[in-house]
This record gives sequence, structure tokens and C-alpha cells, in this order.
Amino acid sequence: MPEDPAVWARAVFDVRSVRWVGALFWLRERMVSLVDIPPAQPDVFAVDAVTGQEALISADDVHLDFRCGVGVDPHAGLLRVTTAVRLHGWRGRLYFAPVALLHGSVTRAMCRGAVRRLTGDR
Repeated sequence: MPEDPAVWARAVFDVRSVRWVGALFWLRERMVSLVDIPPAQPDVFAVDAVTGQEALISADDVHLDFRCGVGVDPHAGLLRVTTAVRLHGWRGRLYFAPVALLHGSVTRAMCRGAVRRLTGDR
């Protein structure tokens, strides 16, 4: 099991490996222009820093500020993903309404995909 939390963060946010999550991100990119939200930058989920056993990701936009910590404890075999958002105005609330419904399922699928890729655990 890799010990570098940045490796885990990149694997978790590699949406290409979970087809239906990739499809949701594709749909997101087509829908946001309807409410004047710019498309996501290609590096939106890039790791900003690593502190101890946690990789930190941040992205600020017109509709929300996003923070994520991806932590790994290889000795206990634990992967932890913690997210927080601050919504900005009506665009943020409108955008986040459907996201909130799917967030748990999407996050779990992305974590399972990362575990499969990095450990070979099916």
C-alpha cells in the first residue's frame, strides 16, 4: 500500500477510472455554463500541499470554495477523504443542490477505484 498521500489524492480524483463518475463530471462541464459558472480547470484537483499523512487540495471559484484532505494510514490500512465547501450566492446553492445528493456515492466510488488501482484489491 503506497504511503504517499499525494499518490492517493491523485488516484482518488482520477475520475477516468470510474466510468459513471467520469460521465457525471462530463455532464457537469456542459451544465455549468447555463448558470454562468466557468468550466473546471484541468488541474482543479491538483495537490496543493502534503502535511504529514495528508494531501491537501483547494479550489476557489465564483460559486464555491472547495477544500479536501486525503489522508492515508498505511499501517492501519485506512484511506480518509474529507471535503468542505463554502457556497457563494445563488449559483453556489443551485450548483450544490444536486451535488449534495450524489456526493457520498461519488466519493465512495472514487475511493474504491483508487484502492483497486493502487493495491490491486478487487
